[in-house]
Order: sequence, then C-alpha cells, then structure tokens
Amino acid sequence: MAVKTPETHTSLVRRARKINRVLAETYPDAHCELDFQNPFQLLVATVLSAQTTDKRVNLTTPVLFAKYPTPEDLATANPEDVAEILRPTGFFNAKTKSVMGLSAALVERFGGEVPRRLEDMVTLPGVGRKTANVVLGNAYGIPGITVDTHFGRLSRRFGWTTSDDPVKVEAEVGELIPKKDWVLLSHRLIWHGRRICHARKPACGACPIADWCPSFGLGPTDAATAAKLVKAGPFS
Repeated sequence: MAVKTPETHTSLVRRARKINRVLAETYPDAHCELDFQNPFQLLVATVLSAQTTDKRVNLTTPVLFAKYPTPEDLATANPEDVAEILRPTGFFNAKTKSVMGLSAALVERFGGEVPRRLEDMVTLPGVGRKTANVVLGNAYGIPGITVDTHFGRLSRRFGWTTSDDPVKVEAEVGELIPKKDWVLLSHRLIWHGRRICHARKPACGACPIADWCPSFGLGPTDAATAAKLVKAGPFS
C-alpha cells in the first residue's frame, strides 16, 4: 500500500487559493446576510445572531432600531421592554444585557461610535473576535476572518487547519489567503457551509471544489443523491 506524501506548505497555499477562487465563482454575490444601515446596527445584529438565524434577527431588529436608533437610546432603555422585543431571538435576557451593556460602553468610552480597532471592540459586553471581525469587515471594510461554526468546519475539512480554537483557525487560514480576500472568504465559506458542505451530510457529489477537497466522500458522491441535499439560499 502506497504511503501518501504529506502536503507541502506551498502546495497547501496553492490549493487553498484555488478553492477560494472557485468559491468566488460559485458565490459571486456572497455577502453578510444580516440587515444593517450603520456599524451600530450591525454590531447589535451580530450579537443577537448567536443561537438563532439571520432571518429571525432581520425580523427583530427593525422593531428594535425604530424604538432605539442610537447607542444612547438603547443604553437608557427599560430592560423589560428591550427583552420583550428580543424574545423571538432566544436567550433574550442575556442578549438584552449584552446589547444594552455594549451600548452604554459605546457612549461612555467611545463617544457613541463603534470603534474601528478589534482590540477596542472586544472590550464591549457580549463582543468577541468573531463579532468584531464581522463589524470591521462589513461596516468598515477592514480585513478580518470571521470564524463561525461553518468556517471552522470547512477549514478543517479542507485541511487548512486541524484546530478547533477559533483564534488559531483565524491565524492559520490567514497565512494561506491574501488579506484583501479575508472578508469575502468568510462569506464564501459560510455560504458554502449553509448550502452544500453541511455538518452531518455534505453534498459532496454536487460540490464545485470536490477535486481539491481532502474530505471528499464524507457525504454522498453520487451527483443525483447529492443534489437533493443542496439547500437554496438566501438564508437571510
């Protein structure tokens, strides 16, 4: 039995960039599926998106922002009123505490503006690296990699990383893909994870990057069977 030769770093970089190019062709309109009109709205929406769908958040935030359009408004709101609005998103008490807390912090420490540095943003209540990178990339155009469950799963399946630690995944994938592509790469992997490369049964036989994926065969490889597993977007 032949022993498989380990992939060189140069080969890994080439394969990763090929996958990125093919996903760019597959999802030319990949974008953030949370609705927002300014950095503050995106920050709040991203915090609310934990443990729920973007669609549910998008149904909730118009009501929230109509009543509390600024950090000042939300910071001084009645928590019970906010919680009632956020109830459909799940974990609404914790989310109420987070969005009101981050709003107060924005007012007290950042003049009511969402900061443009990741180091500053992660000091806000309920805000981690993932949320910070979503806001920096999509509201400010500052490159960042958003490691959500889809991104982590696909990065491991592609052989780009073996880590479950989001910070390590972010760093290791960042070494493979040019910085200018980080924001769109995040969207592409998230879209691919939602549509084709599912957690339990990926649609391998319908995957456009099958030729470059070391995990090909985790799901059905027959084209007709795989096609039935493909989910159509949008998911917002």
